Amino acid sequence: MTTEGASRRIFLVGMMGAGKTTVGRLLAAACGLEFLDCDAELEHRTGVRIATLFEVEGEAAFREREAQLVQELTARPQIVLATGGGAVLRPDNRRLLRERGIVIFLDVSAAEIVRRTVHDTSRPLLDAPDRRARIDSLLAERLPLYRETAHLCFRSPARNPRRLVASMLEHPALAALLPGAGVSAGGPDAPPRGAAAPDPGPDASAHHGGRAES
Repeated sequence: MTTEGASRRIFLVGMMGAGKTTVGRLLAAACGLEFLDCDAELEHRTGVRIATLFEVEGEAAFREREAQLVQELTARPQIVLATGGGAVLRPDNRRLLRERGIVIFLDVSAAEIVRRTVHDTSRPLLDAPDRRARIDSLLAERLPLYRETAHLCFRSPARNPRRLVASMLEHPALAALLPGAGVSAGGPDAPPRGAAAPDPGPDASAHHGGRAES
């Protein structure tokens, strides 16, 4: 994607509890972009919660719905999109994300995910006798896919999402998207594959108001 006339798009990937919604809203506000949450949009369109979709239709059917939505939403211009935690499982989703915008992986430890979701009963994939073991299993499967998909990676520790976003916006690929920067950037030509920003320091809090995430 060339910078000439390109649509500004930022896509956030990462585990449930990583802070994608919190960070995404702040990034969108700073860059003057629309914010959308893929799971929330799916709930809005179906009229039921993610947990209900998993229970009634099963994960395979849910992933098909999710893939259709990823294809649609990643084509929108001027957007920050928080994807579901499992959106990277499908190769086509990973390809669309990388080709259509700047993909940011919010990395968070298993222990921090446990802490952030300890009172959350709305996440179907964490409905297991041993939540930590389940999170470890999901991370083992998904971590290589997040890294494969992302252009940039930021750690999401435990405090103050505004400080994390401020640090993220110091990266040239994201600073170029700020109002007045005079450059639209996106896609695989923007940042080099595997580039990582400096340690952003304190983190993004990732409470989603009890909303289920995939």
